[in-house]
Amino acid sequence: MIWTPFFSLRNHYICITKTQSTLTNLTIIVLPAIAYLLGSIPTAVWWGKGFYGIDVREFGSGNAGATNTFRVLGRRAGIPVLIIDILKGIAAVSLALFSDFVPHTSQFINLQLALGVAALVGHIFPVFAGFRGGKGVATLLGVVICLHPLACACSLGVFLAVLMLSRYVSLSSMMAGATFPIFLNIVFKNQNPTLTVFSCIVALLLIITHKKNITRLLKRQESKVNLFAKKTN
Repeated sequence: MIWTPFFSLRNHYICITKTQSTLTNLTIIVLPAIAYLLGSIPTAVWWGKGFYGIDVREFGSGNAGATNTFRVLGRRAGIPVLIIDILKGIAAVSLALFSDFVPHTSQFINLQLALGVAALVGHIFPVFAGFRGGKGVATLLGVVICLHPLACACSLGVFLAVLMLSRYVSLSSMMAGATFPIFLNIVFKNQNPTLTVFSCIVALLLIITHKKNITRLLKRQESKVNLFAKKTN
Protein backbone atom coordinates (compact mmCIF):
# COMPACT_ATOMS: atom_id res chain seq x y z
CA MET A 1 0.00 0.00 0.00
CA ILE A 2 2.88 2.37 0.76
CA TRP A 3 4.31 2.08 -2.78
CA THR A 4 0.99 2.45 -4.59
CA PRO A 5 1.08 6.30 -4.77
CA PHE A 6 4.70 6.17 -5.97
CA PHE A 7 3.94 3.77 -8.82
CA SER A 8 0.83 5.76 -9.72
CA LEU A 9 2.87 8.98 -10.00
CA ARG A 10 5.59 7.21 -11.97
CA ASN A 11 3.09 5.81 -14.45
CA HIS A 12 1.49 9.25 -14.78
CA TYR A 13 4.93 10.79 -15.48
CA ILE A 14 5.71 8.15 -18.10
CA CYS A 15 2.35 8.81 -19.77
CA ILE A 16 3.04 12.57 -19.91
CA THR A 17 6.56 11.97 -21.27
CA LYS A 18 5.25 9.71 -24.02
CA THR A 19 2.59 12.29 -24.91
CA GLN A 20 5.20 15.06 -25.13
CA SER A 21 7.40 12.84 -27.29
CA THR A 22 4.46 12.12 -29.61
CA LEU A 23 3.68 15.84 -29.90
CA THR A 24 7.33 16.59 -30.69
CA ASN A 25 7.39 13.95 -33.43
CA LEU A 26 4.17 15.37 -34.88
CA THR A 27 5.72 18.83 -34.79
CA ILE A 28 8.77 17.67 -36.72
CA ILE A 29 6.64 15.95 -39.37
CA VAL A 30 3.43 17.98 -39.66
CA LEU A 31 4.68 21.57 -39.43
CA PRO A 32 7.30 21.24 -42.23
CA ALA A 33 4.64 19.60 -44.41
CA ILE A 34 2.35 22.58 -43.84
CA ALA A 35 5.27 24.94 -44.54
CA TYR A 36 5.92 23.17 -47.84
CA LEU A 37 2.26 23.54 -48.83
CA LEU A 38 2.37 27.25 -47.96
CA GLY A 39 5.48 27.68 -50.09
CA SER A 40 3.80 25.74 -52.90
CA ILE A 41 1.11 28.39 -53.36
CA PRO A 42 2.03 29.59 -56.88
CA THR A 43 1.12 33.23 -56.41
CA ALA A 44 2.48 34.43 -59.76
CA VAL A 45 0.79 31.62 -61.69
CA TRP A 46 -2.60 31.97 -60.01
CA TRP A 47 -2.55 35.78 -60.12
CA GLY A 48 -1.56 35.85 -63.79
CA LYS A 49 -4.14 33.26 -64.82
CA GLY A 50 -6.87 34.61 -62.57
CA PHE A 51 -6.65 38.30 -63.47
CA TYR A 52 -4.90 38.34 -66.85
CA GLY A 53 -5.46 34.92 -68.37
CA ILE A 54 -1.67 34.52 -68.64
CA ASP A 55 0.73 31.94 -67.26
CA VAL A 56 3.83 34.03 -66.53
CA ARG A 57 5.99 30.92 -66.91
CA GLU A 58 5.34 31.07 -70.65
CA PHE A 59 6.85 34.54 -70.96
CA GLY A 60 9.90 36.51 -69.88
CA SER A 61 12.38 34.43 -67.90
CA GLY A 62 9.91 31.57 -67.53
CA ASN A 63 9.99 31.73 -63.73
CA ALA A 64 6.90 31.83 -61.53
CA GLY A 65 8.14 34.62 -59.31
CA ALA A 66 7.60 38.28 -58.50
CA THR A 67 10.40 39.55 -60.76
CA ASN A 68 9.02 37.85 -63.84
CA THR A 69 5.54 39.03 -62.91
CA PHE A 70 6.82 42.61 -62.85
CA ARG A 71 8.49 42.01 -66.20
CA VAL A 72 5.50 40.37 -67.90
CA LEU A 73 2.45 41.95 -66.26
CA GLY A 74 3.75 45.17 -64.70
CA ARG A 75 3.71 46.57 -61.19
CA ARG A 76 -0.05 46.23 -60.58
CA ALA A 77 0.44 42.46 -60.68
CA GLY A 78 4.03 42.36 -59.47
CA ILE A 79 3.51 44.19 -56.17
CA PRO A 80 0.79 41.90 -54.75
CA VAL A 81 2.68 38.80 -55.95
CA LEU A 82 5.83 40.08 -54.24
CA ILE A 83 4.01 40.81 -50.98
CA ILE A 84 2.22 37.45 -50.90
CA ASP A 85 5.44 35.53 -51.66
CA ILE A 86 7.18 37.33 -48.79
CA LEU A 87 4.25 36.55 -46.49
CA LYS A 88 4.52 32.87 -47.44
CA GLY A 89 8.01 32.78 -45.94
CA ILE A 90 6.95 34.67 -42.83
CA ALA A 91 3.92 32.42 -42.31
CA ALA A 92 5.96 29.25 -42.76
CA VAL A 93 8.61 30.23 -40.20
CA SER A 94 5.93 31.47 -37.80
CA LEU A 95 4.52 27.94 -37.65
CA ALA A 96 7.29 27.26 -35.12
CA LEU A 97 5.16 29.14 -32.58
CA PHE A 98 2.74 26.20 -32.65
CA SER A 99 5.46 23.84 -31.44
CA ASP A 100 6.31 23.06 -27.84
CA PHE A 101 9.81 24.50 -28.25
CA VAL A 102 10.76 27.62 -26.31
CA PRO A 103 11.33 30.66 -28.56
CA HIS A 104 14.94 31.77 -29.15
CA THR A 105 16.35 28.40 -28.05
CA SER A 106 18.48 26.33 -30.43
CA GLN A 107 15.65 23.84 -30.92
CA PHE A 108 13.21 26.61 -31.82
CA ILE A 109 15.64 28.27 -34.26
CA ASN A 110 16.46 24.92 -35.88
CA LEU A 111 12.74 24.28 -36.37
CA GLN A 112 12.35 27.75 -37.88
CA LEU A 113 15.15 26.94 -40.32
CA ALA A 114 13.54 23.63 -41.26
CA LEU A 115 10.22 25.35 -41.87
CA GLY A 116 11.89 28.05 -43.96
CA VAL A 117 13.68 25.48 -46.08
CA ALA A 118 10.43 23.57 -46.56
CA ALA A 119 8.71 26.75 -47.77
CA LEU A 120 11.56 27.46 -50.19
CA VAL A 121 11.38 23.95 -51.60
CA GLY A 122 7.65 24.44 -52.00
CA HIS A 123 8.13 27.72 -53.88
CA ILE A 124 10.76 26.28 -56.21
CA PHE A 125 8.95 22.95 -56.69
CA PRO A 126 5.26 23.75 -56.04
CA VAL A 127 2.93 20.77 -55.87
CA PHE A 128 0.04 23.02 -56.97
CA ALA A 129 1.75 24.10 -60.21
CA GLY A 130 3.35 21.00 -61.66
CA PHE A 131 6.56 21.49 -59.63
CA ARG A 132 7.53 24.47 -61.86
CA GLY A 133 8.04 27.43 -59.57
CA GLY A 134 10.27 30.43 -59.08
CA LYS A 135 13.69 30.99 -57.56
CA GLY A 136 12.36 31.71 -54.09
CA VAL A 137 13.99 35.10 -53.50
CA ALA A 138 10.85 36.81 -52.15
CA THR A 139 9.92 33.80 -50.00
CA LEU A 140 13.51 33.64 -48.74
CA LEU A 141 13.22 37.30 -47.77
CA GLY A 142 10.20 36.45 -45.64
CA VAL A 143 12.14 33.63 -44.00
CA VAL A 144 15.17 35.74 -43.05
CA ILE A 145 12.94 38.58 -41.82
CA CYS A 146 11.77 36.19 -39.10
CA LEU A 147 15.18 34.67 -38.41
CA HIS A 148 17.20 37.89 -38.06
CA PRO A 149 15.40 41.14 -38.95
CA LEU A 150 18.46 43.40 -38.57
CA ALA A 151 20.76 41.35 -40.82
CA CYS A 152 17.88 41.04 -43.27
CA ALA A 153 17.36 44.82 -43.27
CA CYS A 154 21.05 45.39 -44.04
CA SER A 155 20.99 42.90 -46.91
CA LEU A 156 17.79 44.47 -48.20
CA GLY A 157 19.60 47.80 -48.21
CA VAL A 158 22.32 46.24 -50.37
CA PHE A 159 19.64 44.86 -52.70
CA LEU A 160 18.00 48.26 -53.14
CA ALA A 161 21.31 50.04 -53.64
CA VAL A 162 22.50 47.62 -56.33
CA LEU A 163 19.07 47.68 -57.96
CA MET A 164 19.04 51.46 -58.16
CA LEU A 165 22.52 51.49 -59.68
CA SER A 166 22.20 48.55 -62.09
CA ARG A 167 18.45 47.86 -62.50
CA TYR A 168 19.34 44.15 -62.51
CA VAL A 169 17.16 42.25 -60.03
CA SER A 170 19.26 39.11 -60.43
CA LEU A 171 22.51 40.91 -59.59
CA SER A 172 20.84 42.70 -56.68
CA SER A 173 19.52 39.40 -55.29
CA MET A 174 22.91 37.70 -55.49
CA MET A 175 24.69 40.65 -53.84
CA ALA A 176 22.10 40.77 -51.04
CA GLY A 177 22.48 37.01 -50.49
CA ALA A 178 26.28 37.23 -50.49
CA THR A 179 26.29 39.97 -47.84
CA PHE A 180 23.74 38.27 -45.56
CA PRO A 181 26.30 35.90 -43.91
CA ILE A 182 28.65 38.86 -43.44
CA PHE A 183 26.05 40.99 -41.69
CA LEU A 184 24.72 38.06 -39.65
CA ASN A 185 28.00 36.57 -38.43
CA ILE A 186 30.49 39.44 -38.46
CA VAL A 187 28.42 42.56 -37.86
CA PHE A 188 25.79 41.09 -35.52
CA LYS A 189 27.98 38.33 -33.99
CA ASN A 190 25.60 35.42 -34.48
CA GLN A 191 26.38 32.54 -32.09
CA ASN A 192 24.09 29.86 -33.55
CA PRO A 193 26.15 27.49 -35.75
CA THR A 194 23.09 26.17 -37.60
CA LEU A 195 22.07 29.71 -38.52
CA THR A 196 25.63 30.37 -39.70
CA VAL A 197 25.52 27.36 -42.02
CA PHE A 198 22.08 28.40 -43.26
CA SER A 199 23.28 31.91 -44.09
CA CYS A 200 26.14 30.50 -46.17
CA ILE A 201 23.77 28.09 -47.94
CA VAL A 202 21.48 31.05 -48.74
CA ALA A 203 24.34 32.88 -50.43
CA LEU A 204 25.35 29.77 -52.38
CA LEU A 205 21.75 28.89 -53.30
CA LEU A 206 21.10 32.33 -54.77
CA ILE A 207 24.16 32.00 -56.99
CA ILE A 208 23.22 28.47 -58.11
CA THR A 209 19.64 29.42 -58.94
CA HIS A 210 20.88 32.42 -60.94
CA LYS A 211 23.37 30.57 -63.14
CA LYS A 212 21.53 31.50 -66.34
CA ASN A 213 21.29 35.09 -65.17
CA ILE A 214 25.04 35.17 -64.55
CA THR A 215 25.64 33.98 -68.11
CA ARG A 216 23.33 36.69 -69.47
CA LEU A 217 24.99 39.31 -67.27
CA LEU A 218 28.42 38.39 -68.60
CA LYS A 219 27.09 38.62 -72.16
CA ARG A 220 25.24 41.84 -71.32
CA GLN A 221 21.98 40.21 -72.34
CA GLU A 222 20.23 40.32 -68.96
CA SER A 223 16.96 42.25 -68.92
CA LYS A 224 16.76 45.33 -66.75
CA VAL A 225 13.65 46.12 -64.79
CA ASN A 226 11.93 49.33 -63.79
CA LEU A 227 9.70 48.55 -60.82
CA PHE A 228 7.96 51.90 -61.09
CA ALA A 229 6.96 51.70 -64.73
CA LYS A 230 3.47 50.62 -65.76
CA LYS A 231 2.99 47.84 -68.25
CA THR A 232 1.92 49.44 -71.53
CA ASN A 233 0.91 46.40 -73.53
